Formats: sequence, C-alpha cells, structure tokens
Amino acid sequence: MRRFYLMQVQPDLFGGVSLIREWGRIGFGGRSLVEHHADEGEAITSLLKMARTKCRRGYDDRRIRPL
Repeated sequence: MRRFYLMQVQPDLFGGVSLIREWGRIGFGGRSLVEHHADEGEAITSLLKMARTKCRRGYDDRRIRPL
C-alpha cells in the first residue's frame, strides 16, 4: 500500500509553534493533526521523534529535509 506522511513546523498566531502532521494513502483524502508547542525547540524535538518512529515503520526518509 502506498502511503504518505508529511510533517511541518509553523509559527501560530499566539506566539507559539505548531507541528502539523498529515497522513494517508496516496490518491485518497488524508487526515491531519495539529500539535501546539510553546517554542520551536519542542516542536522540532517532537518532529524528529515522530520521524524516527515512522522510519522504523517503513516510511522512506529520503525526502526529510529542512525547508
């Protein structure tokens, strides 16, 4: 099954930072989840932890790169 998992760190309107996670099957509507964090360091730590988990589950990490 071909699937995708996308994670982005973006500032929010309240002075914090959000980790936006989107996932699903390629070609179908996916799901999303927004995690709010107090600062960018927390959000990046959460992103890296989730990336390690997803790589262990078979997701391809060749496209992980900073924007």
